[in-house]
Amino acid sequence: MLTAGELVKEISTTVTKIKVVKLSAILEKQQFALPDLIDITFHLDKNVAFRAAWILENLFLQKPEHYLNDMDYLLWRIKDVKNPSCKRHYAKIVMRITSLKVPLNIERKLADINLEPATEQLFDWIIDPKVLIAVKVFAVQALFNIRHRYPWVAEELANQIRFLMHNGSAAIQSRGKKLLSQL
Repeated sequence: MLTAGELVKEISTTVTKIKVVKLSAILEKQQFALPDLIDITFHLDKNVAFRAAWILENLFLQKPEHYLNDMDYLLWRIKDVKNPSCKRHYAKIVMRITSLKVPLNIERKLADINLEPATEQLFDWIIDPKVLIAVKVFAVQALFNIRHRYPWVAEELANQIRFLMHNGSAAIQSRGKKLLSQL
């Protein structure tokens, strides 16, 4: 059984995609407590935190239904994410679990969770000029996915997409036009 301390030691050195997949399989098999992994994503060593977030994304997105009971903790902790590399993984997880393609049990679980703090954090990431574009893209899509849950999201999201498109890349222009047409 891999402990949280042993996991930190494992990811204290360079980690490849192969090792992330291997560690994810080990953690899933031993039913490693997801809140413990989430806590490691806030490690003081930014590289350890990033690698833990990478494993978290890998674990969570492969079998999100295994982590239903931990979804509220993950969404509650998103407001604490300061590491730029971890933001990408958290935004991607939220984007995926809020998509229309999630299993019904995840959709039902999300219906019972207050998503406003996560929603506000996603907007903060879109607005912050220091946040990486990949984080903004995942955050925009996640907000688009939950726009029906909170009436104010659609209008504010449209404004933020227009702002991003103002000086955005061709990819941002294309994606923005598509989302605006659906809003």
